[in-house]
Amino acid sequence: MESCYFCRVQLIDTHIHLYADEYEGKQAQLIADAQLAGICQFLLPNIDATSLDGLHRLVHDYPGICIPMMGLHPCYVKEDFNTELEKVRSLLADGIYKAVGEIGLDKYWDLKYLPQQEEALRIQLQLAESYNLPVALHTRNATRETIELIKALSLTKPKGVFHCFGGTLEEAREIIEMGFYLGIGGVLTFKNSGLDAIIKEIPLEYLVLETDGPYLAPAPHRGKRNDPAMLRLSAEKLAEVKGTSLEEVAALTSANARKLFGI
Repeated sequence: MESCYFCRVQLIDTHIHLYADEYEGKQAQLIADAQLAGICQFLLPNIDATSLDGLHRLVHDYPGICIPMMGLHPCYVKEDFNTELEKVRSLLADGIYKAVGEIGLDKYWDLKYLPQQEEALRIQLQLAESYNLPVALHTRNATRETIELIKALSLTKPKGVFHCFGGTLEEAREIIEMGFYLGIGGVLTFKNSGLDAIIKEIPLEYLVLETDGPYLAPAPHRGKRNDPAMLRLSAEKLAEVKGTSLEEVAALTSANARKLFGI
């Protein structure tokens, strides 16, 4: 955090896979570059058992800067998902994780294990409730289905973020009413995404920023590796869409992240 102390703009990346192979051996420089750009903290979602070592190494090397989540990503849910979930359960008991994630539904890549995805999501939502933790939700081509699944569970106080939000304005409002935030990143900068028109109608009090790195790099870097410092480009675009300053965007979205994740 010290590297960001004198920055006028202090941003929090609420979703980045810094342990990904695309970053291997480059994390120290990438984190330093991001800090110079005003990005002070990074929340790391887990994927499955194979991502644990890299995630934990970064959390150990950058305490208070790299912050861990624990969960099973829907794209990695297979027939043996219960074995993976036992690991998630075991690790959540350690008490070091600030969210259950990345969890959710994915109807883009493969529908073969969709019933297992749904069951894994139910289980992990209930785990989050039992630990009073927020969730980081992956909802690709499945925003409506995720909303309905959460409602059907009748959780006491659901909370979290619809990561990489890509739904309609009506769904955005429904998500906010349920007690969730919207995760906004590089897609906002894409020329024909339509996300800008939706986010223009949503108060900053319900938004958090994210890269989803190494994926979804903002314009003009679309299609390239999404480096941590690129979060600033998404923040600048959000300020433009909302007709406000970068400083205001940073202050409100970072306050939202701190409130949601308890950091």
